[in-house]
Amino acid sequence: MNTNTNGSQKRKPKNPIKFKIQLTEEQKQGKAIILDNKITVVTGKAGSSKTFLCCNVALDLLFTKQIEKIVIMRPMVSTEDIGHLPGDINDKMQPWMTPIIENMYDLYDKTKIEKEIVEGRIRILPLQFTQGVTFRNSAVLVDEAQNCTKEQLKMILTRTGIDSKIMIAGDPQQIQIKRKSDSGLSKLIDVAEKIDKLAIVHLTSNYRDPIVEQIIDEYDN
Repeated sequence: MNTNTNGSQKRKPKNPIKFKIQLTEEQKQGKAIILDNKITVVTGKAGSSKTFLCCNVALDLLFTKQIEKIVIMRPMVSTEDIGHLPGDINDKMQPWMTPIIENMYDLYDKTKIEKEIVEGRIRILPLQFTQGVTFRNSAVLVDEAQNCTKEQLKMILTRTGIDSKIMIAGDPQQIQIKRKSDSGLSKLIDVAEKIDKLAIVHLTSNYRDPIVEQIIDEYDN
């Protein structure tokens, strides 16, 4: 049983959370590092389960009541013109957030995940709305972080509050912003060893079709 800064106790379920897909040994090691640190950068090639691992950790923390909510963030970078998107902010962000939500569906009951979204315990936060926010009792997942600028990523990280855990998932080889030197992920990786309780997890296994790894190797040559 944990105690938060207000003195109230956080209860953990007697049994571990039963996810539909179990973690591999590499993923378990990554999860242990994330749980042991305040901020973790999760890197790896396409298909290495960066988002999947972060979703597992975030849902585990939420369902064991170690946090009160999950905050999902993802830079809105598109390689093609998709025109005007109708609807409210959740509707507009939905195309960018679909990969994260689908990972959660793969891990746990879809109805339960949708209930957490409707009731606000899993929420989407556009990067431009981060200013002035403090992340308290939250698991924050920043996906595709290689497309965050240095200023954006610094703004997110400096919102870190009490009883929060920040997971920064991305691959420096997949930067899509105009100037690769503006990537905040590359900067964060460079300074990580100088910051206490900030760790890096590098995933190496490919969890998609084997052809993905061949494609990456050939394109990188």
